[in-house]
Amino acid sequence: MTAASAIRPLFAKSDSPAPRRVAVGVMGLSRGLSLAHTFAGLPNVTVKYLCETDSRRLASAIRAFEQKHGSTPQGVGDFRRILDDPEIDALICAAPNHWHAPAGILACAAGKHCYVEKPCSHNPWEGEMLVAAARRHGRCVQMGSQRRSCQAIMEGIRMAQAGQIGRVYYARCWYANLRGPVPPGRPAAVPSHLDYDLWQGPAPRQPFVSNRLHYHWHWFWHYGNGELGNNGVHTLDLARWGLNADYPIRVTSSGGRWRFDDEQQTPDTHVVSFEFEGRRQCVWEGLSCNRRGIDGDSFGVTLHGEDGTIKLSEWGWQMFDHRGRPAGRSDGRRSDADHAQNFIDAIRADDPALLNAEIEEGHRSTLLCHLGNIAQRTGHSLQCDPADGRILNSDEAAALWKRDYEPGWEPVV
Repeated sequence: MTAASAIRPLFAKSDSPAPRRVAVGVMGLSRGLSLAHTFAGLPNVTVKYLCETDSRRLASAIRAFEQKHGSTPQGVGDFRRILDDPEIDALICAAPNHWHAPAGILACAAGKHCYVEKPCSHNPWEGEMLVAAARRHGRCVQMGSQRRSCQAIMEGIRMAQAGQIGRVYYARCWYANLRGPVPPGRPAAVPSHLDYDLWQGPAPRQPFVSNRLHYHWHWFWHYGNGELGNNGVHTLDLARWGLNADYPIRVTSSGGRWRFDDEQQTPDTHVVSFEFEGRRQCVWEGLSCNRRGIDGDSFGVTLHGEDGTIKLSEWGWQMFDHRGRPAGRSDGRRSDADHAQNFIDAIRADDPALLNAEIEEGHRSTLLCHLGNIAQRTGHSLQCDPADGRILNSDEAAALWKRDYEPGWEPVV
């Protein structure tokens, strides 16, 4: 499957008037609770398990689910209990980033399909392994890049790929937010309601520090991928899609912690440039501490062609002619449920080709985030192989292709 693959209909057709029931378990109950509600709202889908290493959060999520849906899923702390259940069709993984690919690989090996939140991996090697696991076991693995199932976004991409703004040669994308500083961390006792060993899972063990859980792990390399991996992946996925680009040939990065002087390791101000074969380029700008992004929007992608521009917003598109004059628009709607339905339809058909964000596409977009972060961390401009994105010119940068793993937890396909 390539970036130029045909854009498929949102829903797969079913031969049966009453599609079979699909049972799922949800791992990680921050973003995962929202996903649990989404999947529970789909026809003939059962959320059988909710899984969380924090027992207080697990109990709260079960109560919230009961109140909204009138049913009580089983609560578990170890997601492997979900994989052991023969009734389960799919794992929904919304745990922290360092869990995404390892959990997905174990799900495939257990014969389960997997919906994995973005970014689909913590490092490039994991992404390659997750693709390999999906192929070996013939499983449907979908990344949570839900705009790939948004009708208006799909229409905007279709217009770009059909040449309505001429050859698309440049994409500009951005994400802006207003995050404050992270308070100083201090060594602390592990809370009694947290299974910290299982929370760390595949990551080499570190002492518990007061300022990491439950969200600030995003800004530390051991577990997270910064704003580029957290939200930049959404815009880069759309930019790469609109450019019909797969892997870059050169990646450069600049930025740092310019707003706050605190313990966060990832940039709060970040600009990354990706060059592709065929005279194409994408630039991403991330502002974590200033909400005003390009054009005054906190999220966006512009696709620049020889005859005009298409701007992709959160859920819609605008077109401009070569002079910058408005030439049409469409405002869509949030597509989380559509993306989840697309995943369920592919499971019922047992056909990964029906997925709107099949894991190989998810890996390619996630890899851009990893390469941007590696370029930032090493200070090197990266030369990459256009066949697979692998780093060619820097041993220091190539050493970050894979991480160390806690003994016994390294993913195996």
